[in-house]
Amino acid sequence: KQVTLTYAEPGTWFGDIALFDGLPRTHDASAHGQTTLLIVRKGDFKELLAQHVELYDALLRLNCRRLRLMFDQIEDLATRPLQARLARQILLLARRHGIPEGPEGNEVRIGLQLAQEDLAQLIGASRQRVNQELKGFEREGALRVEPTRLVVTSRQKLLAIADR
Repeated sequence: KQVTLTYAEPGTWFGDIALFDGLPRTHDASAHGQTTLLIVRKGDFKELLAQHVELYDALLRLNCRRLRLMFDQIEDLATRPLQARLARQILLLARRHGIPEGPEGNEVRIGLQLAQEDLAQLIGASRQRVNQELKGFEREGALRVEPTRLVVTSRQKLLAIADR
């Protein structure tokens, strides 16, 4: 079964675990649109760290942040109902990839083209269940589902759903 752990936002640094421990990469990364990558070879990375030891602290904080996010995901999967997990994921996507729109900028279009299967993989659910929940979110006025796009119409309503 394929699982999507996250959609990286522009400027995200990834793949560094294998540079530190020398083991194979833990996950695959796929581009979800036009992408530009900067690849740093292991030797260059080690040289950079030797010249700028302050980077160790920054990379340690980055990996601690990732670990906290991973713990949050595990906790969500174990303790939250699907409806709350989906609402939380949509809020996260809106924060990372959102484009304000509407007459007063009160709506947020998620800038990723996501199929319902993509959302399902992010929260450990079936596409059918995600479809049902999205229809419920629409009925509650929290979001609008467009072909391959989601538009958050009420952040407050999504927050309330996420806290159920």
